[in-house]
Amino acid sequence: MPQLTLQISGMTCGHCVASVTRALSAVPGVTVDTVTIGNASVQFDPARTTPAAIAQAVEEDGYQVVSSA
Repeated sequence: MPQLTLQISGMTCGHCVASVTRALSAVPGVTVDTVTIGNASVQFDPARTTPAAIAQAVEEDGYQVVSSA
């Protein structure tokens, strides 16, 4: 599965890490590798989701995706 690393602004604490982890885990086809303050790394099934949909889930949770690779 392809890997995606997101740089996320607005995360300041452990609650933010937990919130982003939940948001990413809720996206079909996403497996969360790590989430730390300011960053998230996931693997995803391109048949089930896209990088844009993954970023949108984070942004709908109240954070801003600065970049993704």
